[in-house]
Amino acid sequence: MINFFTPPVVGFAASSGTGKTTLLSRLIPILNERGFKVGLIKHSHHDYDIDQPGKDSYRLRKAGASPVVLVSSHRRSVITELSGSEPTLAEQLYCFSDADIDLVIVEGFKQEAFAKIELHRAELDNPLLHTTDASIIAIATDSLLSVNIPCLDINKPEQVADFMIQRFLNQHA
Repeated sequence: MINFFTPPVVGFAASSGTGKTTLLSRLIPILNERGFKVGLIKHSHHDYDIDQPGKDSYRLRKAGASPVVLVSSHRRSVITELSGSEPTLAEQLYCFSDADIDLVIVEGFKQEAFAKIELHRAELDNPLLHTTDASIIAIATDSLLSVNIPCLDINKPEQVADFMIQRFLNQHA
């Protein structure tokens, strides 16, 4: 369980294609409009490179610098070479150690034990995750379910925001 981190951490867990990113892209602006600053960690199972050949930062990283920090008056990017083993969520939270945020949302890392909201769409017929993951605290779904945890409407991000504020941010509201 993650408990050393000051801002609350909540994850969204579901099978691919359920709509995690779609819901989050609607949810985050609602939280921002209500005065909350949100950070996000998205786990990818794919190799990717945000740095491009021909750029100075790419050349310096390929020369062996790690991490490489790109910074302007608009944003900061940190590019760190990892060992190739699967990263843990706790290892990634250091990125927020000095950030002025109220909440960290996590997409992915569903095998780890931390508070998560499961997303479920009836038409996909995927098994419910909460039956094998005790860290799931609610389900956002498009159907009626008979479960012992709160059910939220996946198509009403305002309802999901209300739940998150009540559960994680009430002391800030």
